[in-house]
Amino acid sequence: MKVEKIGRVALAISALLLGAIATSSAIAQDYDLVILNGRVMDPETKLDAILNVGIKGGETSVITEKIITGEESIDASGHVVVAGFIDTHFHAIDPLGEKLALRDGVTTAMDLELGAINIAEWYAAQEGKRATNYGTTVSQMLTRMLVHDAKDIEAQDQYDFDGPLDALQVSQLMTLVAADGKPGWSVSRSNPEQLNRINAIYDEGLRQGAIGFGSTVGYMRTGVTTYEMYLAQKAAAHYGRLTGIHARFYPSALTPIEHPTGFNEVFTNAMTLGAPLIYQHNCDYGWWEIEQKLAAARKMGLNMWSECYPYVGASTAISAEFFLPDVYEAGGNAYGSSPEEGGIYSPAKNKFYTKEEFLQARKDEPGEIVIAYYAIRAPWLVDMLKTPHMTVASDAVPSFDVTFDTPYEKYVGHPRTTGTRGKAFRLARGNDIPLMHMIANASYYPALHLGDAGLASMKVRGRMQEGMVADITIFDPEKITDNATYKAGEQGRPTTGIPYVIVNGTVVVKDSKVQRVYPGQPIRYPVEEKGRFEPITEEDFLKQFPKKFLGANDG
Repeated sequence: MKVEKIGRVALAISALLLGAIATSSAIAQDYDLVILNGRVMDPETKLDAILNVGIKGGETSVITEKIITGEESIDASGHVVVAGFIDTHFHAIDPLGEKLALRDGVTTAMDLELGAINIAEWYAAQEGKRATNYGTTVSQMLTRMLVHDAKDIEAQDQYDFDGPLDALQVSQLMTLVAADGKPGWSVSRSNPEQLNRINAIYDEGLRQGAIGFGSTVGYMRTGVTTYEMYLAQKAAAHYGRLTGIHARFYPSALTPIEHPTGFNEVFTNAMTLGAPLIYQHNCDYGWWEIEQKLAAARKMGLNMWSECYPYVGASTAISAEFFLPDVYEAGGNAYGSSPEEGGIYSPAKNKFYTKEEFLQARKDEPGEIVIAYYAIRAPWLVDMLKTPHMTVASDAVPSFDVTFDTPYEKYVGHPRTTGTRGKAFRLARGNDIPLMHMIANASYYPALHLGDAGLASMKVRGRMQEGMVADITIFDPEKITDNATYKAGEQGRPTTGIPYVIVNGTVVVKDSKVQRVYPGQPIRYPVEEKGRFEPITEEDFLKQFPKKFLGANDG
């Protein structure tokens, strides 16, 4: 009798154990993806430990020491598992550019500088076609083209300004606009009617959810007045949104048009408006003065930060005023024939321009993308990477006539498009910059500042924590490196040491191969029912300008 009772108890316990095991197994199998044995690092919580990560429904569901299983697993032994890298300065929104970014660990690629116009249409055009998360500001450059030059462009049957326009069209647009000898977007002041049209476009873009106002005033320094710039930043401030800025006078070392003078303009506006500010590619003369001011502003409770990319070469359209000899040479640069000597290099033609060739090419094809070498940057690159809140962003340059299958070696442009994160982490490794600090500058700080600007989708990114969106980059901290160079055929060599990248819970890079999947989500504010546009009156205008500016603009 006693034996029988013990037997029954044993059977009952056995059944309970089997049930518990079955339940445990069911819970364990409940994950879509698990990342095992990785060094999980999170700057916000200071987490740094060997742990397992379970992902379900696009979210990081669990970070644990316990054994977990899922439908798919990644062994991250010897690798770091971090929140995906966030690029706030990304123009390369072509299929090849996005592949290169993914190989560099990027999970969110936004253009907060040049931006786009027709914001609703722009976001609609990206839907289902992006592997990375995507976002944009409303563009000052393209808006001014629309107001000052659209008739000239549309007369050539080249572009319809009703559709989405962004960095992919800018180069050709700049050339078309210059055909009549007067690029109004760059050199023409806006009269009251034009100012109201411009600011109404900004307001509509912001109403449609644009991340902020994107300014490349450094290309329009004679056309955009300080009053126009203030009104533009004010339009974004009405919504509590940021200004992303390529400042007036960047990167001049000449007085009284020093680079920090251009910064002071937008910094003052942002401070008086109480608005967020992201100061982009702060890589040149005056950078440390600017960083000190931004740090002081943060201590005052203002939401301001900056970006850098770790290269001595800059890249943009050849027509930029800061490439002209008086500005370029004043910074200690020369029209040489190598990155060390300096000079203006044409990736498309694979040649360095002499000063005479540069000036002629500038007239013939003002939209040509060139690389300008600034040797002055070299001693500062490591110090920039050491600076907190100086986030890593590529200023990635698009390539044209490319597809997903275009070989990497066919990329024509700047190696920063390909290797910004790889180079930043390589330099950090070689100069004893803490790994946690670099992760913060690559992932956490961009998300922190954008989230503090009220962008809900960034409050759940940039952090390796339970409950966050599963945007994750897995890399080998001892091997992550850039491979791209300035040489033709080598500009698109992808970063190595990042075998896995996950976007919204979907593996987009597997064993260092980019997959044909498109889980990217829009990064934007909710669309608002009503705009907040406040037109200026002629009376307002005349308090700032003489009466002669009421009529035709002065270009």
